[in-house]
Amino acid sequence: MSKPSLVRRFFSGIWRLLTRIRLALSNILFLAMIAFIYFIYVGGAPEPLPDKAALLLNMTGTVVDQKSEVNPFQALLGAPSRENHEVLLRDIIEAIDYAAEDPAINSLVMELDSLGRLGISKTQEIVDALENFRESGKPIVAIGDYYTQDQYLLASHADTVIAHPLGGVALEGYSSYHNYFREALKKISVNVHVFRAGDHKSAVEPFMRDDMSPAEKELTSRWLNNLWGQYSTIVEIQRGLKPGMVDSYVNNFAQLLQKQGGDAAETALQWGLVDKLLTRSEGNDYLVEVVGANDDDGLYEAVVFERYVARKRPLSLGASDGDRVAVITAEGTILPGEQPPGSIGGDSLARLIRGAVEADGVKAIVLRINSGGGSMFASEIIREQVVYARNMGLPVVVSMGAVAASGGYYNAADADEIWATPSTITGSIGVFAAFPTFEKLLQRVGIYTDGVGTTDLAGSMRADRPLNPQLEAALTSGVAFAYKSFVQIVAQGRDMTVAEVDPLAQGRVWSAADALKAGLVDSLGSLDDAIAAAAARADLETYEVQYVEIPLSPRDMLMKQLANSVGSLHVLTQSAASSALSGLLGPMQEAAKELGSMQDPGYLYMRCVSCSMAR
Repeated sequence: MSKPSLVRRFFSGIWRLLTRIRLALSNILFLAMIAFIYFIYVGGAPEPLPDKAALLLNMTGTVVDQKSEVNPFQALLGAPSRENHEVLLRDIIEAIDYAAEDPAINSLVMELDSLGRLGISKTQEIVDALENFRESGKPIVAIGDYYTQDQYLLASHADTVIAHPLGGVALEGYSSYHNYFREALKKISVNVHVFRAGDHKSAVEPFMRDDMSPAEKELTSRWLNNLWGQYSTIVEIQRGLKPGMVDSYVNNFAQLLQKQGGDAAETALQWGLVDKLLTRSEGNDYLVEVVGANDDDGLYEAVVFERYVARKRPLSLGASDGDRVAVITAEGTILPGEQPPGSIGGDSLARLIRGAVEADGVKAIVLRINSGGGSMFASEIIREQVVYARNMGLPVVVSMGAVAASGGYYNAADADEIWATPSTITGSIGVFAAFPTFEKLLQRVGIYTDGVGTTDLAGSMRADRPLNPQLEAALTSGVAFAYKSFVQIVAQGRDMTVAEVDPLAQGRVWSAADALKAGLVDSLGSLDDAIAAAAARADLETYEVQYVEIPLSPRDMLMKQLANSVGSLHVLTQSAASSALSGLLGPMQEAAKELGSMQDPGYLYMRCVSCSMAR
């Protein structure tokens, strides 16, 4: 056998070297993954809680009823920021409740600079826990640089509110402004064919107009003023201000600021919105005195609420044998099929409800809804399971979050009892259909569509063809039928007549107080109130609360833990440039999001677009 040539031996050697390098890199990557998992599950083992400390509420981002699904690798490579980070409302409330009874926690501090979106509805539910904490005799301190409106509403419930000398309190009131796309769609030759039932069904206005209709302005102003009235009254009561002072502060802010030489912090102090102006180091010294302890770095001793509640919350190894009230969360846009957390899937939520009905020990169900609606078909799939639960003898109580409108209300209508927070936005009982076509856009670039079909409707669902007249007629009658069905379902569920419901429908949006008077909801209160009501209907004196979620496989559990751990590291931050770019692209992203959410198989939707402000 002849000896291989020099060239062949050279390339063979190179190949063997590359193979060894590849194996070495694979082993290094494998060891790095093992180390990463060890860090999450073992290396990050919790340290003992301090013997004397403040509970620290330092929420970052948006407070939600249910966290959206996060890809752990996107979290690792992405840019954690206030815009995309989420905090569970339940974690905040339970942490405060545990701390109220914990002798090691002697105070509560709210650092609110990183808090993004909270809303008045969720604030009111947190306040219930804060009042319970205050009854324990422990002080509550809020400290921040420059309070936004959402941040300040929560801060106003503190015993002491501290701002930075170069900070202030930014109040502006509530508003509902949207982008309108009629002219833009016309310029790019996109036709969005819309059909609606309900004189005030405004969800389609952005595709039909360049401005808000007068009727929609009137209705929106009513519920916005209701929310702002609640906000200003709460602040005035908490801060001991005379009625109307919050409005005066906002409406005369420029003049008030001029009187203080442009000093916003001093203006807030003089107006009674804050108690102290302290630099960060001065603020820390003050809190060290309040808490009576500091850590090795000289900072006031505190335990972060997420770490604290994770340590205090009992470890759940599955459903217990005792009687339970199952709480199922429905948050986001309602879409057909299976959807991840953060959206409402018709099939996935229906399966959760049915699973709760069939589970041993579950005696009642609370459906927590925070949604402006979506697909009518998906909403009906969910409603059927609510009816099924009641037919099987389980009480179903709905707890409305910030928004439970249109499709969100459709899912609530058949419940035994409906609870709303005092600032819930609900109603919007109406239906619309939307079908975009792009034939003119394609023609502008020289693309035409032609062919033959076996019937008059063949090929009518193609978006590259003009809307078929028969399809147009079908959608018109379909919307009318869907609206009639919606009204009948509400009438049946609320023990009213169709004639009584119709004036309350027509797409009108209602504040919680008005909805209570109209009979669309039964009571005003928090999620805890709804849970207690469900337990009472099931004649339960002692029970456990079980939060039902989509079952996760071992792989999914690992991925979720990776996402949560990576997200909590805050390794990266969003740059100012990317944040500004996101703001500029906002209208385009919003339009794309609206079109992308139109997935109903019958093109029928129950959506409240204006309600998004309240969420």
